[in-house]
Amino acid sequence: MSNQYLEDRFHDECGVFGIASHPDAARHTYLGLYALQHRGQESAGIISTDGSRLYQEKGMGYVADVFDDETLSRLPGNSAIGHVRYSTSGDSSLANAQPIVSKSWRGPIALAHNGNLINDVRLRHKLEADGAIFQTTSDTEVILHLLARCPTPDLDQALQEVLRQVQGAYSMVIQTTDRLYAIRDPFGVRPLCLGRMNGSYTLASETCAFDLIGAEYIRDITPGEILRIEKDQLHSSFLPPAPRHAHCIFEHVYFSRPDSTVFNKSVHQSRYQMGRQLARECPVEADLVVPVPDSGMTAALGYSDQSGIPFKLGLIRNHYVGRTFIEPKQSIRHFGVKIKLNPVKELLENQRVILIDDSIVRGTTSGKIVEMVRSAGAREVHLRISSPPIISSCYYGIDTPTNEELIGANKVVEEIRDFTGADTLAYLSLEGMKEAVSDGQNFCSACFDGEYPISISLESPQKSLFELETSEDRRQGVADRREETEETEQQTTDRRPQTADQKTG
Repeated sequence: MSNQYLEDRFHDECGVFGIASHPDAARHTYLGLYALQHRGQESAGIISTDGSRLYQEKGMGYVADVFDDETLSRLPGNSAIGHVRYSTSGDSSLANAQPIVSKSWRGPIALAHNGNLINDVRLRHKLEADGAIFQTTSDTEVILHLLARCPTPDLDQALQEVLRQVQGAYSMVIQTTDRLYAIRDPFGVRPLCLGRMNGSYTLASETCAFDLIGAEYIRDITPGEILRIEKDQLHSSFLPPAPRHAHCIFEHVYFSRPDSTVFNKSVHQSRYQMGRQLARECPVEADLVVPVPDSGMTAALGYSDQSGIPFKLGLIRNHYVGRTFIEPKQSIRHFGVKIKLNPVKELLENQRVILIDDSIVRGTTSGKIVEMVRSAGAREVHLRISSPPIISSCYYGIDTPTNEELIGANKVVEEIRDFTGADTLAYLSLEGMKEAVSDGQNFCSACFDGEYPISISLESPQKSLFELETSEDRRQGVADRREETEETEQQTTDRRPQTADQKTG
């Protein structure tokens, strides 16, 4: 049975890695993917080249499950790319595992992609009408088919022509027998960075992959840049610029590792500042600040430092839970959460606890954690969230629930508090979150405000899962419910100390 605790989250999307001019390219790619495992646990793959052909190994599961000495020995060459996947477009199957390889008149080309193309359905139908035969259901394969059909012989120019046809979010690495490419969409939605290790250039979704292999971070791939690495030289060309940059702010809220630099900013520092700002906006009298591990850890440190309330590890996470587990025949209440988290009763008993988490998606897990803390003896449980309420689904490469399942899209804060069972609940404001990342105007925050920087349509494979609704409609609906419950919130003020002047996002 799948671990239901993990389902009440936005799912990490994908991670990519690449390295050129290194005699042990495949093994370094393996290590890079290991560092990026948090970005996708569904499948993993590596493509290497010895200058004459491409070699491929991929499989379902964690990086450590897919690769060993034997499989890595089958990946010779001094250049390689790799990918860890969680599907946001296409089925969960080995066929959709990346990198994906195509063989055409251009020679073999391998592509690994993090993001989501929002017009791939239309492009796929057009290609199929022209006789194309697809081997996968992934939007990534659309780009390879377009490349194969593009008559322009120069690959750099062909990439320019093909990428002008696609819309959406993409950070990708491409491997040919003699070239390695790194490409970001003009909005720069997904991260991708360049590093150097001795005489080798490296590419990764996050800098934590560089730390593991001893590479030095140089810079981010610029939004709209097509970077070619060939014979130890860098060559850049650029797609037409977007009206603005739109870096995914959820990378700093949750997805990226806190030890990474993403979009030229420290993820740890962003989350720490979110916690400090949350304490300023949403104070409450309490005895302990307790993070929901691991995602709430850094924000809880910031909240504790700003408020002066002690930080305690009142919940312990079991890091050795696999992708599946077998439930006992005798039903255990909240088994899925208990196998992942366990309270430290000695710390929580008779205490007023501030529980810090990064977000609430459906609310089911939050309610179970609140109950767990209360069952451990906590006198009060005050839930604080280091981001605003999530009101919209993402269509740029993150697997999100339907709008109907997003509790923030359908309930006001007091209703969510009642659903979770917390004594009080407060969110970080949208303005506070943007202030914490220090550069809010360059970020996409559509999941929090419904303002989509890239035009979306019904044809998107992600969007077709969700009911279309304008951001204004959604905001108005929540505002109407807020007005209806205003009187109820006033009546419950005695249950929510110090919340009268708090901003709740």
